Amino acid sequence: MFRNQYDNDASTWSPQGRIFQVEYASEAVKQGSAVVGLRSKDHVVLVAAKRSPNELASYQKKIIRIDDHMGIAVAGLTSDARVLSNYLRTESIRSKMVYGRPLPVGRAVNAIGDKAQTNTQDYGRRPYGVGLLVIGQDDAGPHLYEFSPSGIVSEYFAYSIGARSQSARTYLERHFESFEDLSLKELIAQGLRALRDTLQQGKQLDTLNTSIGFVGKDAKMTVLDGEATQEYLDLLDEEDSGAMDTE
Repeated sequence: MFRNQYDNDASTWSPQGRIFQVEYASEAVKQGSAVVGLRSKDHVVLVAAKRSPNELASYQKKIIRIDDHMGIAVAGLTSDARVLSNYLRTESIRSKMVYGRPLPVGRAVNAIGDKAQTNTQDYGRRPYGVGLLVIGQDDAGPHLYEFSPSGIVSEYFAYSIGARSQSARTYLERHFESFEDLSLKELIAQGLRALRDTLQQGKQLDTLNTSIGFVGKDAKMTVLDGEATQEYLDLLDEEDSGAMDTE
């Protein structure tokens, strides 16, 4: 993409019907490390590959708990993600105070979609440079939504965003029909297999760079980092050992 006279702000259309500022924000999402979401009939899972700016820095947080029934995974500018996560938390608290119930997941995602769309219509604002995968459990069951900088939200059985996420989406497209009846542990293992396909050559998933989040009808929103992920990473090692034994 190259700078032109139609990309000075997010409220100007090009003659081809494009808003370049929104497209640039979508490119920021593609620069973030990959996150994968997938759901069964009882649970919905997020897995994410964390990055460290350098060897002296800690790994950036990729999965954020919003409420007992909802969480998000981020790809792109984490500062923008912090603004949206704080907004979601505020709306969740408001729903409990006003209506006495948790905020429905679909309503929450549409709220941040409306908030992001406003930035693409008012002069002087810029789109959020972050994409989100939002998971949640409500009366209708488990949900997985994708939020994009354009303000568009979509619900999925499984999806991935971030760098090299097409490899994960290819894996998910081949296997998503089998996710419906999987247990929580099996669902997380499938997510890690998809996430592994997004890594650069020579890189491996480990307790430092892997984050796992899940929620379901029998589980509150839980985020696992560090040594807590080892139990699920061992499933990948067992799979690799089994594949070698059959050769």
